[in-house]
Amino acid sequence: MMTQLRTSTVMSLALALSFLLTGCEGASPDKAGLKYSEDLYDGCVQCHGENGEGNQQLGSPAIAGLERWYIKAQLRKFKKSQRGWHIDDMAGKRMQPMAMAMNTDEKVDLVAAYVASLPRTNPAPTLEGGNPETGKIYFATCVQCHGADARGNIDEFGPPLAGASDWYLLTQLQNFKAGARGTHPDDVTGAKMRPFSMTLPTEQAMKDVIAYIGTLSE
Repeated sequence: MMTQLRTSTVMSLALALSFLLTGCEGASPDKAGLKYSEDLYDGCVQCHGENGEGNQQLGSPAIAGLERWYIKAQLRKFKKSQRGWHIDDMAGKRMQPMAMAMNTDEKVDLVAAYVASLPRTNPAPTLEGGNPETGKIYFATCVQCHGADARGNIDEFGPPLAGASDWYLLTQLQNFKAGARGTHPDDVTGAKMRPFSMTLPTEQAMKDVIAYIGTLSE
């Protein structure tokens, strides 16, 4: 009886090892994981595009190549209604159910990794009238969190800004300043950003700083 149990255990371990080495249907575990990530991203394509290039008409920014940690943080904010809860944040409201469809941390991690792996798309400028020289002065208050090159700073939870959709940056600055973002009591990093948005007194000032960020994307 003990011999039969040992034999059965050995065979089970051998089968498990064989599966791990060969993967499902002949695919390697890495390839299977990538395909799963692509499948999960299918739900994002309609708004953000197949290559993560974004869609201004839908209020969906370019997301390709964003830092993995930042994508995960924002998806979790949407899932917890820390983003998209405000009545004036319509684009955020559309994003909430999409984030909630990723009903496990594993799915959030996989989608974030897949989006981060996509090549940056560097959207073409859409805003006019911004003065980058003036914007450089305003940007001095942004350096600590977003970096002198606007490439982000994970230690300060500041996302990269260089290479972002300029219309999206304007929308988010307006949202922060108006309280449509960064005012949820549990959104600690959003609350940190809101007072900085208030240092930009006008929409022109916002366009100026965005124009300067655009020079850092070149």
